Amino acid sequence: MAKILISAGEASGDIHAAAVTAAIKSIDSEAQIFGMGGDALRAAGGEVLFDIKDHGVMGFVEVIRKLPDLFKLRSDFGRVMDECKPDCLVIVDYPGFNMKLAKLAHDKGIPVVSYIAPSAWAWNKGRAKNVAKLVDKVACIFPFEYDVYKEAGAPVEFVGHPLLDIVQPAMTREEAAAWAGKEPGKRLVLLMPGSRLMEIEKMLPTLLAGARILQKQMPEVQFAMPRAGTIPLELLQSKIKESGLEVKITEGHNYDLFSVADLALATSGTVTLEAALCGLPSVIVYRTSALNAFIARLVINIPNIGLPNIVAGRQILPELLQDDFTPAKLAAAAAELLAPGRRPQLDADLAYMKRRLGEPGAVGRVAQLILRIAEEKK
Repeated sequence: MAKILISAGEASGDIHAAAVTAAIKSIDSEAQIFGMGGDALRAAGGEVLFDIKDHGVMGFVEVIRKLPDLFKLRSDFGRVMDECKPDCLVIVDYPGFNMKLAKLAHDKGIPVVSYIAPSAWAWNKGRAKNVAKLVDKVACIFPFEYDVYKEAGAPVEFVGHPLLDIVQPAMTREEAAAWAGKEPGKRLVLLMPGSRLMEIEKMLPTLLAGARILQKQMPEVQFAMPRAGTIPLELLQSKIKESGLEVKITEGHNYDLFSVADLALATSGTVTLEAALCGLPSVIVYRTSALNAFIARLVINIPNIGLPNIVAGRQILPELLQDDFTPAKLAAAAAELLAPGRRPQLDADLAYMKRRLGEPGAVGRVAQLILRIAEEKK
């Protein structure tokens, strides 16, 4: 019976951790999987010892403020390692914390698998060498990151992108449209402010203000907002009420929603890639503090930050960052993507991006890899 400690620190990581947990249990029903995650990990049969609702954080400055809590969390993980003696630690994204956790496990002789590895290809290729020292296997999801980690000497395996397995609408388009409340003749635009409380504060007011301008220009537009499980419903309701805009908040069935929506106004993150795989284009937005932005400009070495653009290797969707993220510019970018005749090129670009991600089956390959590493420990 394999005992696997897992750490996913955000909503997107929770989805990936849950998918791998379900795949592991389909291979070994007795496997014990426990650690940090959220509702998705719980639903897949994992034991959530530390809930991501309590630990999500973004930005260089915010991480510093959160350090005492993160130190305690690492200490708590160390206690779990000593008491439960896991056969393997699986770290899913969330690199600022998870790489410290990897060192802790490495020092205790616990094998480490990095899944959704630190983005050394985007930030600093030197990070790959640090990962190589601490991790027993890097499960790469992008072909271009495989080369970076291989060059750094990391034990690496290309598994493909898990979203090709995970992003699957369950309803017919008719059922999804009815569930989403999409009215005949209307264009459905999704507002997706993010899965962290700080993102809601920084992104949502501008998203709502831009949506109001768009609706004045295009009265046939209606709005919906899928709620991340990490965000309180009351907070979203309060922000929406203040804006005076009519927005339907949806719960679950995100991929069905994406399949019938016409456009998303979305905070940069994994959700923009999930939407793109459903054929849904986005205006990708992001804003952080001036200090965070200054530091990011020093260390990021790629021209785009939106995952669909990164995967495509060029900008196929507009990005509005920092001072460019204004209500007026957001409405203008949205109107351009919704313009008559624009859709065929968008569809072609999103299809090209999807082909760049490789073949399905990544989740099963990662599950087998994890069980193999865990078995070798025994």
